[in-house]
Amino acid sequence: MSERFNKSKKGMVDVEVGLGGLFKGMGSLFDLIDKMAEEGKKEEVRAGEKDVLGGKGKALYGFSVRVGLGGKPVIESFGNVRTTDAGAVVAEVREPIVDIFDEGDELRIIAEIPGVDEKNIKVEIKDDILTLSAEAGERNYQKEVLLPHTVKPRITGRSYRNGVLELKLGKQ
Repeated sequence: MSERFNKSKKGMVDVEVGLGGLFKGMGSLFDLIDKMAEEGKKEEVRAGEKDVLGGKGKALYGFSVRVGLGGKPVIESFGNVRTTDAGAVVAEVREPIVDIFDEGDELRIIAEIPGVDEKNIKVEIKDDILTLSAEAGERNYQKEVLLPHTVKPRITGRSYRNGVLELKLGKQ
């Protein structure tokens, strides 16, 4: 396992870590989806973390696979590791898991944003784009989500419990 890191602009750290261990024993993504179908599972989450920069930082990475509408698999990554042309990059900002549910006249959005107070969570809505951000000490989150419908700019319902943010947005 090797580590290579260089401080770059915008608080990003270029890191080469052996993330292959995260997926070890899992087989291919298609095998995972087939296994989920055989077992009747609706969602599978895989995650891991690695100390970087001599213990001064953490590389957090994971993905979720869930069965979407029509039985199509929906794959979403989360964490603070991004793939670039130069390799894996560990960012200071984490990307939360976000699920969207179409409930007729409104959308229900559920985001996992652990370790922050609700007052530190910012939500911005513009047409069909939802932007979530939160900052609390070393925990910084940000994600821009393309919604399946244009929504009204006003949130009709909001709750935050145990690191899970739930929003309800009316469709246009």
